[in-house]
Amino acid sequence: MSSLVKEDLEKKLFKPLSQNLYEFIEIEFSVQDRYYLCVSVTKNEEVKIIMVKHYRIGLDEKYEVTKKWSLNDLRMIDGKEADTDNPFFDLHFKKVYSLEAYSCASKYAFARTVNKLNHAYLKKDLQIVNFDSTYINDDSIWSSNNKDCLVLMRICFYAFNLVCLSLCPLPL
Repeated sequence: MSSLVKEDLEKKLFKPLSQNLYEFIEIEFSVQDRYYLCVSVTKNEEVKIIMVKHYRIGLDEKYEVTKKWSLNDLRMIDGKEADTDNPFFDLHFKKVYSLEAYSCASKYAFARTVNKLNHAYLKKDLQIVNFDSTYINDDSIWSSNNKDCLVLMRICFYAFNLVCLSLCPLPL
């Protein structure tokens, strides 16, 4: 589902703006409409953070940019509490924007992407606080480069072991 939304966002919104969409997460902003927080890069290699409203008119999907910031203006991403599994975070620009991601995993995906693009394009001292750094930094085993494949492999390994154990006959 998310790959279809990403493809639709790219086609209808980001390609006409000559931008490459790197990441988007759904955020809880309004009860009636869907909102996405997107990270894109322009042809001039400027990293943008864009809030997009998603709505329907009949059968047609529409996207509207509601807020737009430059990564250069971002001072800090505050994950609120690193020790708890919560989707809340703050983006500190000249003003602080308190947001709620759809899930804690998507909050971390957003922070990883912003961190990665910051290192690739700006190399500025961006503060990312109240996040578990193990899941943010690219040098960790859980980095976004492997798309959490190792976690999935581990779960599959345990599931396979459980199936094998359940098929083994018990000694009488």
